[in-house]
Amino acid sequence: MTASNTILTDVFGRRHNYLRISLLEKCNLRCTYCMPADGIALSPKASLMTADEIFGIAQTFVQNGVDKIRLTGGEPLLRKDFPEIIAKLAALNISLSITTNGILIDRHIDTLKQFKVKKINLSLDTLVSSKFHSITLRNQFEKVVDNLHLLLNNDFHVKVNVVLMKGFNDNEIVDFVKLTQFLPISVRFIEFMPFAGNEWDRSKMVSQNEILSLVGNTFAEDEIQKLEDEKNFTARTYKIKGFQGDFGIISSITNPFCDSCNRIRLTADGKIKNCLFSNSETDLLTPFRNGESITNLISESVQSKKKVRAGMVTIDEMNDPAKHFDNRSMIAIGG
Repeated sequence: MTASNTILTDVFGRRHNYLRISLLEKCNLRCTYCMPADGIALSPKASLMTADEIFGIAQTFVQNGVDKIRLTGGEPLLRKDFPEIIAKLAALNISLSITTNGILIDRHIDTLKQFKVKKINLSLDTLVSSKFHSITLRNQFEKVVDNLHLLLNNDFHVKVNVVLMKGFNDNEIVDFVKLTQFLPISVRFIEFMPFAGNEWDRSKMVSQNEILSLVGNTFAEDEIQKLEDEKNFTARTYKIKGFQGDFGIISSITNPFCDSCNRIRLTADGKIKNCLFSNSETDLLTPFRNGESITNLISESVQSKKKVRAGMVTIDEMNDPAKHFDNRSMIAIGG
């Protein structure tokens, strides 16, 4: 193992080659599981990373073994300098992708094509227009669906992220799976996770077993094919025989994938988080602005990563608000 790889390898032998960078904390939707009902206190603009700072910090990670970067938010396409950021990061020898709510895709699709950003995760939690408004507080359902088709018509690789919440969209699981019959997409069902202000409780979660049970009630056992999981997978993937697309289940709470985690996060204000559930952060932006090396800070953060869910080993520990509600809201972390 080279010295650079050692910096991003934690005490459990997990090598972190995947960096998720949040570009901003703002969004043009108000999804309740992501943003508290009364909003969040936004970081001052001066404390957010500039395009040059995003590139410079990302370059340090790449020099130490990162080969995959995903841009998140908030809504990353809201950054006015998004084309500049993409152009800079595309110069690095990495796989570059984004997570978006899809509303602004049509404005930026030429930029994405120019810099060969072909992997898009698109958030869409319901296939019902009225329910879309109730979860996002915006009337943008048709726009998102149109832009989903625009991406597919331009040969983008699209994953559709669906945060499942019992009593809201769990009755659409089979409808989302049926969507993969005609569209070459990967639908990913994501367990509802606890963050500051999103009123999480365990009873709202839909587990992997419940999802597979519902799918099994509609499709024959020999029609449901288990696919080989990707290296460092988050989603356990399945396919209905003969369908164009597939579906996966991301069960961070009931069936975590921490053993193979290779992800590390950088918030829009330049803080490194070694786990989505962790409430501890390390400031990289201040020393970077001061011309100091951030390599040791990155290494220390990686080395302090817990084995499972920021130290919350059991679901009972997840039920304790004191262990996770002093974390940031999801919109301030980055998806």
